[in-house]
Amino acid sequence: MTGPSGVRRLILARHGESEANRAAAEADAAGADRIAVPARDADVELSPTGREQAEALGHHLAPGEKATEADASLTPDAIWVSPYVRARQTTRIALDTAGLGLTPRVDERLRDRELGILDALTGRGVRNLHPDEAERRQYLGKFYYRAPGGESWADVALRVRSVLADVDATDAQTVLIVCHDAVISLIRYVCERIEEADLLEDARVNPMPNAAVTVLERVDAATGAEPEWRAVLVNDVTHLDRHDAAVTRHSGESDDTTP
Repeated sequence: MTGPSGVRRLILARHGESEANRAAAEADAAGADRIAVPARDADVELSPTGREQAEALGHHLAPGEKATEADASLTPDAIWVSPYVRARQTTRIALDTAGLGLTPRVDERLRDRELGILDALTGRGVRNLHPDEAERRQYLGKFYYRAPGGESWADVALRVRSVLADVDATDAQTVLIVCHDAVISLIRYVCERIEEADLLEDARVNPMPNAAVTVLERVDAATGAEPEWRAVLVNDVTHLDRHDAAVTRHSGESDDTTP
């Protein structure tokens, strides 16, 4: 499985800034071990800034709106969304702003990566409270390390492959997926067949902003060969600038202890 064969365009949007994103930034700035997350991960809501970003995303998806002066509209035919509140709020605000009457399909396979015992810890907190896990993660690497009770990136890749197969079974040509930064990175990993080292290096040096948009398009290969996916837009935030919404960069990987 290398990505859906019927869909011609995937629009991948990260959710807007959440209250947990803000709490994590405050904890890092204070040198704290723990993040004062306001709710369980699935129930964390958007911050006021996140709501503004979702509105900007909606303008971006509206019929007639252009991604660039030369690009076609990004208006989707179908929408799939993570069940987490921050992703569902982003989707609802964006749809209302765009005036789109589509009904999102909520799918638990698009949920954020589960961090297990490292949930709600800063990188400092992981090293201080779970030094053995920090060492094990450093040894195994980010892609294959699984915290007790949590998931590795490889685990998430398995559910990404599964959900893409179901997206493929629809009649839609342009599908919007609203979810989380690690999930979006892994959709690219699956569809574009990106190598593990390249995937992780890109995530490290190019952190995905909140409400950023990545667009994948399917291009026909040689006769008889499977069509290939290519990224035509990656982590784009021009719509945020265009609609006076702040650009925020919060990693969803609060357990990241790698350099």
